[in-house]
Amino acid sequence: MSPNSEQNSAVKRKARYLPSLFLGLAAILLVVSIFLPYWQITLFAPQYPGGLKAEAYVNRLEGDIEEIDRLNHYIGMHPLEHAARFERSMSIIAIATFALLVLAAIFVHNKWAALLALPAVLLPATFLLDLYLWLRNFGLNLDPSAPLSSSIEPFIPAVLGRSKIAQFGTLATLQSGAYLALAAALLTLMGLFFHRRAYKD
Repeated sequence: MSPNSEQNSAVKRKARYLPSLFLGLAAILLVVSIFLPYWQITLFAPQYPGGLKAEAYVNRLEGDIEEIDRLNHYIGMHPLEHAARFERSMSIIAIATFALLVLAAIFVHNKWAALLALPAVLLPATFLLDLYLWLRNFGLNLDPSAPLSSSIEPFIPAVLGRSKIAQFGTLATLQSGAYLALAAALLTLMGLFFHRRAYKD
């Protein structure tokens, strides 16, 4: 084998390490994200100037849930635990499956690798869309028999940023789990880019 052939082979082997590296890292980040909060909302009220916090993990809610539900009751909003029950019950299995599909894409040397990795790429956007739909549902379907129902118009709380509802204010932010999922999506895209370059022939 000529030196040029050996050099070309080495370059090709190196090029094929890159998609494995990026896709492998993406799978790891997805699994780690399961154990971290994805989203947090802080509710500000006159009696709670320091704010009440609720953190959303993919499978549970933590924080000042009871106090927030007590305040939400006055404006007719459903308890937080009623939201996304199905999604929370399936989330760990789903995200673990997404991670396995990303790993499987390493060993598929054709265009189907992109299809396998697609759920991981779409996870951050899917999470935010589902969150928006639940917030919209809760905000637009207030209980008319609630004590403050007559003074509160239906509303849609902000998925990210600040909202103002009567004397209440909210601040919604992404948390570390969502950032890891976003990083995993970007790493997956990078892995697919180098995957195509390595195996396009």
